[in-house]
Amino acid sequence: MALTTHEADWVSRIADDVIAEAERRGLKKIVCASGLSPSGPIHLGNLREVMVPHLVADEIKRRGLDCEHLLSWDDYDRFRKVPAGVEGVDESWEQHIGRPLTAVPAPSGSPYGSWAEHFRAAMEASLLELGVEYRGISQTAQYTSGVYTEQILFAMRERERIDAVLDRYRTLEKEAKGGGKKPQQQKKQKPDEAETEAAEGSGAAGEDDGSGAGAGSAYYPYKPYCTACGRDLTTVTAYDDATTELTYTCRCGHGETVELRTFHHGKLVWKVDWPMRWAYEGVVFEPSGVDHQSPGSSFVVGGQLVKEIFGGQQPLGPMYAFVGISGMAKMSSSKGGVPTPADALQIMEAPLLRWLYARRKPNQSFKVAFDQEIQRTYDEWDALGRKIADGSAQPADIAAHTRASTTALGPLTLTERPLPYRTLASVADITGGQEEQTLRILSELDPAHPVHSLDEVRPRLDRAHRWITTQVPADQRTRVREEPDAALLASLDEQQRESLRLLLEGLEENWSLEGLTSLVYGVPKIQAGLAPDAKPTPELKVSQRGFFALLYRLLVSRETGPRLPTLLLAVGAERVRKLLGA
Repeated sequence: MALTTHEADWVSRIADDVIAEAERRGLKKIVCASGLSPSGPIHLGNLREVMVPHLVADEIKRRGLDCEHLLSWDDYDRFRKVPAGVEGVDESWEQHIGRPLTAVPAPSGSPYGSWAEHFRAAMEASLLELGVEYRGISQTAQYTSGVYTEQILFAMRERERIDAVLDRYRTLEKEAKGGGKKPQQQKKQKPDEAETEAAEGSGAAGEDDGSGAGAGSAYYPYKPYCTACGRDLTTVTAYDDATTELTYTCRCGHGETVELRTFHHGKLVWKVDWPMRWAYEGVVFEPSGVDHQSPGSSFVVGGQLVKEIFGGQQPLGPMYAFVGISGMAKMSSSKGGVPTPADALQIMEAPLLRWLYARRKPNQSFKVAFDQEIQRTYDEWDALGRKIADGSAQPADIAAHTRASTTALGPLTLTERPLPYRTLASVADITGGQEEQTLRILSELDPAHPVHSLDEVRPRLDRAHRWITTQVPADQRTRVREEPDAALLASLDEQQRESLRLLLEGLEENWSLEGLTSLVYGVPKIQAGLAPDAKPTPELKVSQRGFFALLYRLLVSRETGPRLPTLLLAVGAERVRKLLGA
C-alpha cells in the first residue's frame, strides 16, 4: 500500500518517475540496481548506494508492482591496493594487486575463501539486519561462466564505434586541462573506492577505458587476466572478429592467443562494462555518487554507449551526496578505521540507521554519529515517534519514520519500551553493564510504571552499552567514588553544606527520575528564596552550575558526568547519603 504522505516524500516522487519510465519502456518488471565492490571494508558511504534504490524499490513493492532490487557484487574488479588498517593483512598482499578480488586470499584468520567473500559477507549480514531485500549477482560468476560472452564479442566488434564515443569525452577532458581548469575526474561511486576530497578528483575520467596500449595502438574494450600470473597487467595486441582469436602479452612475460568465445578470464573495461549491464539487465533506476557529473565520468559516457552501441537506455540516476561520520573526515575505504554498517549497527538499532538515509534526499549530505551526537540523534527519533502518536508530525517526517521502521515485507524489530538512549548509556556506564544493578535503576526511573525485565528495553539497551564500551574514551567513563571525599567535605562553606542538606532531605520523597530532576534544579532556587518551579534567571543558572559541579566532584571526582538525576538513581540512595557526608 502506498504511503499517504506522497507529495512531501522524496521516495514516493522518485518511485513515480521510475514507474512512469518503466511504463514508457513497456516493462512488466521494474529493475532498480546497486553496485558494490568488496575490495575492502564496505563503509557507511557505500551503504547509500544500496539504501537509495532499496527505499525506492520498496515503495514500488508497497504499491503492489513487480519490482526487483538488483545488487551487483563487483568482485571481478582488480585488486587495486592494500587498504590500510585491515586486521590480518600486511604488505605481503601487495603481490595480489591486479588479480580479481575473488582470487585474492582473505585476511588471515578469516573463515572465508577469498578477499571478496570476506568483505561481502559482512555487508550481507548488515543488509539482512537492515531489512534490505535484493537479488545479489557475483560479477565473477557472470564473467567466468560465459554469461556475458555475446556482449563481449559484440563490444569487440564495435570497438571502433566505442572508441569514437569515448574519444569525444577524452577531447573534452583535454580541453578542460588546456583551459587551465582541473577537471573533476570522477565516476559513479563504485564502492571499491570512496573518493577523497572532490577537489582531488578520483582519476576516473582518466581511468583505463581500454585505450592505454600506446599512441597509434588499436583500441580494445576488453582486458584479459593473464592465465600465468593471474593479474591484469596485460595488453591486447591483436583480435580477429571472424575467429574471435585474441592475442595478448603480459608484463610477467607470458603471452598467448586464445579464442575469446571460450576464454572466460577477463572483463570489459568499466566504462563499457557498466552500460553493457544496464542494457543486459534492463535497469530502470540506479543512482550514483555526487562525483559522476563531469564530461568524462562513467555515468555520462555510459549514457551515450548504452544508447549508441548496446541499443539500451540509461537508467534514471539521481546523484547522491557523501555520508560523513560525526567528528571524522569524509569516509574513504582506502583509509583504516572507516566505520561500516556493521559498526553502526553495534551502537544503534536498525530502524534508526535506516532513518538517517530515509529522511534526507539523496543529494543532501549527512553524518552518522559515533560520538556524543548519537544521543541527540536518538532524542530526535524518539521525539518524532511522540509527534506521530499525537498527530502533530509533518507528512515527510511520517514517511521517513515509516520507511525506517517497516518495509513492504513487514515491520523491523523495535525496542518495546524505548527509554532515552542517553539514560540507558548513563546506566550502562555507571553499572558496567551489570544486569541486576541495571534493572534496579531502570525500575526506579518511573515508580508508577516500572521496568520489570531488561527485555523490555532491548535491543536499545545493548546498543547503548556497546556505545559506552567501544566509543567513549576511558578517561570519560564514569567511576563512582568508593569512599567520601573527606577533604572536600571539610572545605565546604555554609551555603554548600546547606545545599547538600536540602538535597538529602528531599531524596526519599523524590526518588524517581522526574522527582530527582525537580530536586536538583530546585535546591539552588530554594536557597535563593524562590519557589521550586520558578523560572531560572542568569544568576540562578550560575548557582545551579556550581551546585551540579559540587555534586559531581563528591560523587565521581569530576566536574561533569551523566545527568545528575540518572546518576543519583544509579548510585542508590544509601550510597549517595554516604558520599555526600550524611
